[in-house]
Amino acid sequence: MGLVENGKSGHSKYERMDSDFVEGENLQPAEKTNKSTKKYVLACAMFASLNSVLLGYDVGVMSGAIIFIQEDLHITEVQEEVLVGILSIISLLGSLAGGKTSDVIGRKWTMGFAAAVFQTGAAIMALAPSFTILMVGRLLAGIGIGFGVMIAPVYIAEISPSIDRGALTSFPEIFINLGILLGYVSNYAFSGLPVHINWRVMLGVGIVPSVFIIFALIIIPESPRWLVMQNRIVEAKSVLLKTIDSEREVEERLAEIQLAAGHAIAEKYEERAVWQELLNPSPGVKRMLITGCGIQCFQQITGIDATVYYSPTIFRDAGIKGNSELLGATIGVGCTKTMFILVAIFLIDRVGRKPLLYVSTIGMTTCLFGLGLTLSFMGNGPVGVKLAIFWVCGNVAFFSVGLGPICWVLTSEIFPLRLRAQASALGAVGSRVSSGLIAMTFLSVSHAITVGGTFFVFAAISSLAVVFVYKCVPETKGKSLEQIETLFQSDGQWRGGELELGDAENLVQKQ
Repeated sequence: MGLVENGKSGHSKYERMDSDFVEGENLQPAEKTNKSTKKYVLACAMFASLNSVLLGYDVGVMSGAIIFIQEDLHITEVQEEVLVGILSIISLLGSLAGGKTSDVIGRKWTMGFAAAVFQTGAAIMALAPSFTILMVGRLLAGIGIGFGVMIAPVYIAEISPSIDRGALTSFPEIFINLGILLGYVSNYAFSGLPVHINWRVMLGVGIVPSVFIIFALIIIPESPRWLVMQNRIVEAKSVLLKTIDSEREVEERLAEIQLAAGHAIAEKYEERAVWQELLNPSPGVKRMLITGCGIQCFQQITGIDATVYYSPTIFRDAGIKGNSELLGATIGVGCTKTMFILVAIFLIDRVGRKPLLYVSTIGMTTCLFGLGLTLSFMGNGPVGVKLAIFWVCGNVAFFSVGLGPICWVLTSEIFPLRLRAQASALGAVGSRVSSGLIAMTFLSVSHAITVGGTFFVFAAISSLAVVFVYKCVPETKGKSLEQIETLFQSDGQWRGGELELGDAENLVQKQ
């Protein structure tokens, strides 16, 4: 599909459309409109991110609940690893199905479906009389999480204005961190109950957010880009009018979306063609896949889920003994993780994606190496305990300020509309599989090379992430989704991360 034709219509498809400025005497009304549209988009992003609370809560609560599940159901260490890690592995089914599902029933109702599946799994886990039934609930929860983590960033990216998209697309990561913190607090609050009850209450509390998700589905609109794909142009324009200040800009953005969706030349992409393009990609799509899937894998193989899931194990190895003290220390980790994600939200559209990724990956490498040294040479003493808590909190802080939220921002914005849902699903699969493998092998690897040695390995992987960011991640700050697509059309733009708007006139985007 050639894009040169659109350049003849009077404006470039890739014209910057920052709507914060309007001409002349219309400034005051525009300011009022600006505030109302920002509030509306903010509310949509927050409601769309509620599924992420479920994922975060599960991650946080399982780190403490597993201690009491082990005591109550007498599971082995291998069963413990499988129970913790299988959620991430099985979530790939939800992520893979999420792309097609969201293209059929819409982004909004896919989020509702994800919540329903997760809540069913959470209820089964809370009532499970045996390890087998517990695993059934865990599998259902994993499928729901797979749907949820894939669709929320896509929805937010498609409904957000370019200038705010980075911050808003980071909302799912904020809510994941909030969920993790709530999980840690739940562990601490209910740990005093009898062993056969406390872990069930911890897991059952995760059902509560479903009420808010049902309310959210009533409030939020469908993605305008999905509506255009269904040829529901009037509805799409209505949504855009609520999220963009200027009616002129709404018309321009609508034309952009229609062109990207293939309506300009009445070209339709079937599901088979989409997967064929992903599995046999053009050079531009290949670069997108390297960036999107690569950043998703590095997010997990640097060990963040091992740090969160097994933080009691790490602190026990450092010298903390009692369950209450262990769970209390994890609350500090959760608070740190949540606070620094807010820092990322403030900086991501001001500083940019790539500088924050540098700070994040270099900082994580330093903290992981420091944690390895501490656990290897200074464990079982008060200084070792303090240093271990410091390094763990430092690691999650640097993760939350960069690699955590930006990973989802990038994968939701770099792919063209025709591939976005499936490609984002593919990236989420890489993330979940990597997470599951780390979670399911952490205890076994730690026994083989010690907990400290395991974190030396994570530090080495994190150093490779620094190189990956330098080589393969372009800067996307302030660009429309359609502009970002052009960054990957040549190797120089991909590595340099800059786009001159005039380049769009000569770009042939699709074959």
